[in-house]
Amino acid sequence: MAKAPSGKPLSGKQRSETNETIRFLLKLALIVFVFRSFIIAPFSIPSESMLPRLLIGDYLFVSKWNYGYSRWSLPWGVPLIPGRIFGSVPERGDTVVFRSPDPEPGDTDPAHDDHDVIKRVIGLPGDTIQVRGGQVILNGKPIPKQRIADFTLPLTPNFDATHCESDFQDTDAAGQPICRYRQYRETLPGGRSYRVLDQRDIPEADDTGLYTVPAGNVFLMGDNRDDSADSRFAAPRGMGYIPLERIEGKAMVGFFSTDGSAEWLKPWTWFSAARWERIGEGF
Repeated sequence: MAKAPSGKPLSGKQRSETNETIRFLLKLALIVFVFRSFIIAPFSIPSESMLPRLLIGDYLFVSKWNYGYSRWSLPWGVPLIPGRIFGSVPERGDTVVFRSPDPEPGDTDPAHDDHDVIKRVIGLPGDTIQVRGGQVILNGKPIPKQRIADFTLPLTPNFDATHCESDFQDTDAAGQPICRYRQYRETLPGGRSYRVLDQRDIPEADDTGLYTVPAGNVFLMGDNRDDSADSRFAAPRGMGYIPLERIEGKAMVGFFSTDGSAEWLKPWTWFSAARWERIGEGF
C-alpha cells in the first residue's frame, strides 16, 4: 500500500489526487507531442549559413503540415510513421527544416551526426543545377543575380569576430565593429526572390559540376553561399541531395531573437539582448 511521507498509508483522497496529477501530466505530454509533431514546432538558428535572412540567435516556428509526415516529423525521429504520408513537394525558394543525412559508415565526427538543419529549396526532382562563376544555373538558365547594398551585421556575443573573417570586419558610422558582406538578390522563375551573400570566389563552391536532382529528392542551398555545407557538396563536406521524407517542415515566422548578451542571473538583460525588430518576420 502506498505510504504518506509520515509512514501512514495514503488516504483515498490523496491517492485520487496523485492519480489525477499523473493523468494530467501524461495528457499534457501527449498534447505537446502531437502539436509539435504535426502542427507547429520551434527551431533555433545555430549558425550563419542562412545569412542574411536568419541570424544566430533567431528563434522561429516551423509549420509541420506543408510537405507531409514521416518519422522525422516526430521528436528524435521516433520510427512510428512508415515512409511518408500526405506527401507533397516544396516550392522553389521555400525555407525548410530537415533532418540531415546519417553520417557515412566509420565517420565519427560529431559535426556529421544527424541533426536538424535549415536551408533554401533551389532544385526540385528532375531539375538540373550547376553553379558557374557564383551564379546558379537552373535547368540551363541562369538565375538572375543582382548586386545590392552590402549587408552589415554588428559583432555581438553570439556573432563575434571568430564568425567574421578579418577581410570583412569594419566599423559603422558610430565606430561600432561590424561584419560587411557583398549582398545580391536572386530571382527564381516565377518571380520569387531572396537575398544571398557571396564574399569571395571559392572554386569548389562557385564552379560546380552539373547536378540532376533524383526523383524523391530536393537540392538545397544556404543563402550564405561561402559558408554553407549543402547539396553542392557530397558527404562528409556537405549533404548532397536531401530525400523528401527527411523534410520536417516550412519556416513560418520568427518569434524571438537575441544577440547572445543576456545572462540568466540578470533578468533585465533578457530584454536588452532581444532584437525586437526581428520578431514577427515571416518568410
